Amino acid sequence: MEKKILIINGPNLNMLGKREPEIYGSDTLDDIKSMCKEKCESLGYQLIFEQYNSEGDMVNAIQESASKVEGIIINAAAYTHTSVAIRDALVFTELPVIEVHLSNVYKRESFREISYLSDISEAVICGLGSYGYIVSIDAMCNKIL
Repeated sequence: MEKKILIINGPNLNMLGKREPEIYGSDTLDDIKSMCKEKCESLGYQLIFEQYNSEGDMVNAIQESASKVEGIIINAAAYTHTSVAIRDALVFTELPVIEVHLSNVYKRESFREISYLSDISEAVICGLGSYGYIVSIDAMCNKIL
């Protein structure tokens, strides 16, 4: 059975390519999904790639993934800085987690430096744009060999 990785994206990431390209780049979420799918396939993994604007929907997706995937890569977007519920759902899965952000959150507003996910994550990758997702996949595959 092929191993699976879940990449879950938070609110407003469906607007990539239109929303503040000077911060987030010009790639759309579909572009990122295609790059991630190609990378996963090249490494022998199946990709599940989701995006939710609703916190509750994200929590449900994380909970439901617990027995279906080997690891979770998450760009929780704004929920990174606010959601204990998403953190608790990730802990519940007992899966390895990698937190990823397109921008360097430490070069932005001070509230973005606070993450409810970092201390439960294997790694935090930020500031590499869409390439950060590829780095995250490599890191996750090394973790779940």
